[in-house]
Amino acid sequence: MPEMKVPELAESISEGTVAQWLKQVGEQVEKGEYIVELETDKVNVELMAEESGVLTQVLKEAGDIVKVGETIAMIDASGEAAATVEATPVQEAPATEAKPEVKNEQAVPEQAKGPAKEEAKQWTVASPAARKLARERGIDLSQVPTADPIGRVRKQDVETYQTPAPKPATSNSSAVPAVEPAKKTDAEDAAKPVERVRMSRRRQTIAKRLVEVQQTAAMLTTFNEVDMTAVMDIRKRRKDKFFEQHDVRLGFMSFFTKAVVAALKQFPLLNAEIQGDELLLKKYYDIGVAVAAEEGLVVPVVRDADRLSFAGIESSIGDLAVKARNNKLSLKDLQGGTFTITNGGVFGSLLSTPILNAPQVGILGMHKIQLRPVAIDKDHSENRPMMYIALSYDHRIVDGKEAVSFLAMVKDLLEDPETLLLEG
Repeated sequence: MPEMKVPELAESISEGTVAQWLKQVGEQVEKGEYIVELETDKVNVELMAEESGVLTQVLKEAGDIVKVGETIAMIDASGEAAATVEATPVQEAPATEAKPEVKNEQAVPEQAKGPAKEEAKQWTVASPAARKLARERGIDLSQVPTADPIGRVRKQDVETYQTPAPKPATSNSSAVPAVEPAKKTDAEDAAKPVERVRMSRRRQTIAKRLVEVQQTAAMLTTFNEVDMTAVMDIRKRRKDKFFEQHDVRLGFMSFFTKAVVAALKQFPLLNAEIQGDELLLKKYYDIGVAVAAEEGLVVPVVRDADRLSFAGIESSIGDLAVKARNNKLSLKDLQGGTFTITNGGVFGSLLSTPILNAPQVGILGMHKIQLRPVAIDKDHSENRPMMYIALSYDHRIVDGKEAVSFLAMVKDLLEDPETLLLEG
């Protein structure tokens, strides 16, 4: 019977977590059809059947960690198992008999005597995920009720199970000193409800890497502000014609990407990477654009941004954003960026200090455009659409002079956007 194994996912990914099964045991599957979704450190990956048949056995459930090369399911190419599954209804065993045997669970011999036989009676059939969660919470699986027809305890049964309160002491126990009951925790107090939610693999990875960056990089942030009048004027005058010609809207990101690429060419250390005691100076410009997806922040990459037109940049960013929202980003979409741009302004952020996207040594933060009074000369001021911008950089290889000069150049290019055309 063919085994379904976890394939090679990517060079840096050796394991994942089962997110959900798209097919159930007993269902027919076709070659090339997606049957299970895995959650990895970066993206969710759907695995397909390598041949047609019937899904007869699932060895890993939602929430279980699986490694590359590990068998997670069995597929019967003959299709005979479908009739078996449908023709053999599950019957509840009488109360005096042992629970029916379930595949992949520990079997207890009928010949067991004494304590071993008693242990067999108390054995509870449960999924691996349910057993793991029960161990973490200190729950006795034999006490967990389940609606499963064969009595199998599932993970959701453990999640919803409430540990019963201890019985009060009887009146004839006065000889034993009374023990003060433990105070209820917030989780047990009905007046203070809480919900325990397991962090997704991606969220765990994001948390781990952000902490690692702050522990290993000498991160520093410098700030400036940009008068967005000229950019907004060009967008207002050209947006309709631009859309007619290119079938994509002219946004702010193409201006910022162009300005960043031009500045990186002048200050190449911000487009570099530290590898041991060496610097890897990158002669290409793959710009990461941070996108807030449902599962957490992702940074898909616009490849060869220096070779793209304004329309090409906007189209690439739009395509990547759609894929991120639909959870369809591939590992290739996320690998190999040289510098990152993040826009907290779309959520209303006025100022922030972005964290580096390792192993990159620079990240530019955009923020909310806000009307503020700006001095035109010593006698006059005007309300202008202003944006604070922030550059976080790794001080191990980038000095303050370079960082400040880089950010000043980005500001100058955005305030005189025609220059971006001359910069290519």
